[in-house]
Amino acid sequence: MKFALTFSALLLSGAAHAAPVDAARLYQTHCAQCHGANLEGAAGPSLVDRQWLYGAPTRANLAKVIANGVPAKGMPAWSQTLSTAQIAQLAAYIEPGAKRVAAAASATPVAVSKQDGDLAHLTLPKGFSIAVYAEGVESARSMAVSGTGIVYVGSRKAGKVYAVVDGNADGVADKVVTVASSLNNPIGVTLLNGALYVAEIGRVIRFDDIDRTYAAKPAYKVVKADLPDDKWHGEKVIKAGPDGKLYIPVGSPCNTCNREDEAYSKIWRMNPDGSGWEMYAGGIRNTVGFAFHPVTKQLWFTDNGPDEMGDNTPSCELNVAPEKGMHFGFPYCHGGVFPDPQFGKANSCATYTPPVAKLGPHVAPLGLAFYTGTQFPPQYRNAVFIAEHGSWNRTQKIGYKVSLVTLYGNQEVSTTTFIDGFLQGDDVSGRPVDIAVLADGSMLISDDYAGRIYRVSYDGKSAAK
Repeated sequence: MKFALTFSALLLSGAAHAAPVDAARLYQTHCAQCHGANLEGAAGPSLVDRQWLYGAPTRANLAKVIANGVPAKGMPAWSQTLSTAQIAQLAAYIEPGAKRVAAAASATPVAVSKQDGDLAHLTLPKGFSIAVYAEGVESARSMAVSGTGIVYVGSRKAGKVYAVVDGNADGVADKVVTVASSLNNPIGVTLLNGALYVAEIGRVIRFDDIDRTYAAKPAYKVVKADLPDDKWHGEKVIKAGPDGKLYIPVGSPCNTCNREDEAYSKIWRMNPDGSGWEMYAGGIRNTVGFAFHPVTKQLWFTDNGPDEMGDNTPSCELNVAPEKGMHFGFPYCHGGVFPDPQFGKANSCATYTPPVAKLGPHVAPLGLAFYTGTQFPPQYRNAVFIAEHGSWNRTQKIGYKVSLVTLYGNQEVSTTTFIDGFLQGDDVSGRPVDIAVLADGSMLISDDYAGRIYRVSYDGKSAAK
């Protein structure tokens, strides 16, 4: 009871006057991933609706929901991560009628570039530099680079697909064009036969002859409209494979559950016209990025491990699926070594395909790319770059960086940090999402937190040697 009185007093006193920027930063760091940058809803419900799912939206009730979570819906109990004062700040920020700083404006501003003197807090290996390639790419997610150098970018709640154009080839985009809008979380984009394929939550659409039509609000054709439309892990990336097929994952509609007899927790593939839908790989909780090895043509993908099993368990994964029909463990085994407390059995992990690399707990690895250019030094050729979006409910945040995995065949030689510094203490300035390689050998990184795309280049001498 004493705790309840103290908690109520906090809510009714100091928390009401908490600095809006601090509250907004807390919201962006811990809540925006599920409830949207502007409280509009995403995987979780909207916080600006008039009707609320879990009681009246009073400050006291909001604090209770934030503290205790909604386990049945996958919302964690934030009392395990946030202080009482922080929870009170969030409740005051979220309650209807609150005078809040706009969520996007309150986020910690991201730096610009080393060349422009503004990305100095980011660290890269000697000889490399990073700069902003494009601004104003709201909630930038997956990228696809056409043969003419146009970079197509999907988005999350922005509902847009962009064309980012560097017309004079100076390494900085000249314009960001909205190709399409009002789409349903179109995070996935890929190019095949001159067309841009876009994956929304429940369907795949196609824009033909995209390099010629991108600026004219082109019409699209629906390729497949019967994909699962769950909000939880429902957003879908898409990638054209070397076999001419389109690969699409369907994530688990939960934190951990057994839906093996349904479409979930698998990577699927289909023909470009939507026919020939078939499962390629199973036992995958939620992959938000994959790539094909430039030499072997094998499919590589990241997978995000479950939450609510502790700060340090289980690890997120990098996997390879050289053939159809492999199973990677979910929901029975996580990280290749950790049997699920509910669905796993002793020694059951040996039954499933282990990850090539364990990337760390809750780092949220998303997009990945093999380096195929020649600008970087030779040791980077065909190595894997992985965008780590960063943890959202870990006591001490980790991730928020770009990692480099060096391979020998299909075995991990080393996993190191390539770009670090998007996380400074508890302050987040950027969240890497996807990686792409331009024709000149430089590398692009999308950032949905800052709404930017960065360009990494190498200006050392070893590549020339």
